[in-house]
Amino acid sequence: MPSASLGRRSFTLLAAAAVAAPFVRAQGKPEKVKVQIAVDGKAAFNYLPLTIAEQLGYFQKEGLDVEITDFAGGPKALQALVGGAADVVGGAYEHTIDLQARNHFVQSIVLMGRAPQIAMGVSMKAVPNYRTPGDLRGRRIGVSSPGSSANIVANMVLSRAGLRVGDVSYVGVGTAAGALSALRTGQIDAMSNMEPVMTMLEQKGEVRIISDTRTLKGTQDVFGGPMPAACFYTHSDFVRNHPNTCQALANAVVHGLKWLQTAGPSDIIKTVPESYLLGDRALYLASFNKVREAIALDGMLPEDGPKTALRAVASFDASVKADKIDLGKTYTNDFARRAKEKFKA
Repeated sequence: MPSASLGRRSFTLLAAAAVAAPFVRAQGKPEKVKVQIAVDGKAAFNYLPLTIAEQLGYFQKEGLDVEITDFAGGPKALQALVGGAADVVGGAYEHTIDLQARNHFVQSIVLMGRAPQIAMGVSMKAVPNYRTPGDLRGRRIGVSSPGSSANIVANMVLSRAGLRVGDVSYVGVGTAAGALSALRTGQIDAMSNMEPVMTMLEQKGEVRIISDTRTLKGTQDVFGGPMPAACFYTHSDFVRNHPNTCQALANAVVHGLKWLQTAGPSDIIKTVPESYLLGDRALYLASFNKVREAIALDGMLPEDGPKTALRAVASFDASVKADKIDLGKTYTNDFARRAKEKFKA
């Protein structure tokens, strides 16, 4: 006959298991293990949390087998999602608003950047007597790709100076060596782009920075509020049908964000692929220091961020009617909140 103490012990274990059961279900195995992720310009700093999570094996630790495809611009990565070639996009949050305006409902599930990390600079050689953004009328402006976040930042800067979209010509130049070459060979007169490209041009005296969203203050100046940037977004149906997969993705990214909070220069250099450094480690680290505060801390979208993004998109895209957009359907902080608790981010 079992002793009373054994009975009490068994009851305690059963009770503990019952309490833990909901948590176990919430952290269940991913419904979809192999996940196709589309990004635009993976070597840029706005996707550094993704790179860290990939290089340090955080996706594998969450039970995922991710395949990351790098596209030349956010719109192309977005098309991969809409066309079914990708499950998730690493891209700018504002694309969730663009897509809803076109009756495609997607949601951000975890934030990687709390500022766009984009600077706009004028070529010192092409426009040596630059004084105001109005001097760029009729000029060629390089952006990572037409319709990208870099394009939106340029539009915001130029519109404040009274220029319309048609007053300049936008040229897609990518986010790495191609962008450097485009400015240096005179294919463009100014550029709105990401890191580390802009710091490299800035430090060599090749551009004059006229607008800067690499800092929170600069972002406030350009957008008038917090502007959520790079995130993971996917179809709303995918979120509903694959909650454990979304949680695993958010966990991996927030784990990467947590690592970045204390990472030093040598940690970064050891972790990112050599090709990302563009041949200059010192300049790469200088770029990192410029954008460090723009990297998200815990994967959560700021409360006022979606409203800022909607104002920015609607200000120059006539197809986006602000009163028709349901911002609550463009993001969820549920997965990031649980990941934040897990990793104490």
